[in-house]
Amino acid sequence: MDYESPLLSRRGAVAAAGPDAGVAWHYGDPTAEQRALSRGGAVVDQSHLGIVRVAGPDRLSWLHSITSQYLDDLAPRRSTELFVLSPQGHVEHAAGVVDDGEATWLVTERASAPALAAWLDRMKFMLRVEITDATDEWAAIGEPVAAEGAEGEPVTWHDAWPNVTGGGTRYGPAESEHPGAARPWRLVLVPRADLESEVAAREAAGWPLVGTWATEALRVEAWRPRLAREVDNRTIPHELDWLRTAVHINKGCYRGQETVARVHNLGRPPRRLVMLHLDGSQHLLPEEGAEVRLPAAGGGAGKVVGTLTSVARHHELGPIGLAVLKRNVPEDTELVVAGEVSGQPLEVTAAQEIVVPGDGMSVDRPESHGPLTPGLRGPASLI
Repeated sequence: MDYESPLLSRRGAVAAAGPDAGVAWHYGDPTAEQRALSRGGAVVDQSHLGIVRVAGPDRLSWLHSITSQYLDDLAPRRSTELFVLSPQGHVEHAAGVVDDGEATWLVTERASAPALAAWLDRMKFMLRVEITDATDEWAAIGEPVAAEGAEGEPVTWHDAWPNVTGGGTRYGPAESEHPGAARPWRLVLVPRADLESEVAAREAAGWPLVGTWATEALRVEAWRPRLAREVDNRTIPHELDWLRTAVHINKGCYRGQETVARVHNLGRPPRRLVMLHLDGSQHLLPEEGAEVRLPAAGGGAGKVVGTLTSVARHHELGPIGLAVLKRNVPEDTELVVAGEVSGQPLEVTAAQEIVVPGDGMSVDRPESHGPLTPGLRGPASLI
């Protein structure tokens, strides 16, 4: 049965679609909602997200050994992020991580939670861990707050983006120059039965309830990748500048680690994330999944070079989106986003704002010591 938040019964609520189905897209005034969220005074129903709980004394050392993040000494109420990668280094799962001293909580997309819990259960062997898909019992509330949960507060995951966390690296700009630095964000986990009362308490303190139109617009502005949007079956973390928060470069062996290290040290990601400023002169906007093309010589759309992964109407920037392009697309080229809306073809011009540079090199890539030794290149698609 599909999920539907009780807050969708609020007056003016318009249901979201896609990976945000089940909660409100907005409550009647998306521009005002977005402004309230950007000012740091709003509450967001994020109860459609998935939550996996991992208990047991071996939980942190075990998660450390099988995921991309350094978790051996994760302190209570300290947030981080991890990937489960395929043997080829492709992103299979992404989750926010926080430990409460008794259990580790993984916050992910609702559709991914059952598969993540099942994979973890297959990997536990004889270790003292207990995995539970807790989505039906726990719900997330979003807040524009740049702080970890304090002692005595509910379990809280704080999004460190765009900071480069311990052991991470970056392809894009430093934190002080990154647009995501202006986006505080955390998720507070509450019993699902308490969702309405917890939201009401924040409303009583002066915070309006806002929808995912606002959260997605600010996420796109912050160049913040999302599993349900920017990731496909070929994605490696480097393409999305996601080594900032979810990968520890110097950590020991884990599934997919060889690809992470090889691309960071020797190669270049085959694709790169960009933010697109979309032409807003037309009433309609292309939808996620639309093709991104080079302009044709005679006008219109030419060769396909990528995919529009997210799209939003920002209250100040206008229509914006995230897209994943082939790495060799010139950075100064104007693009055309070509798709369909309500069965009708739609083409929109778009200007790039660079997230991952076209040279495909991180800021701490080791210096080259000459040609690679034969046999060291690995898969050509990753170099």
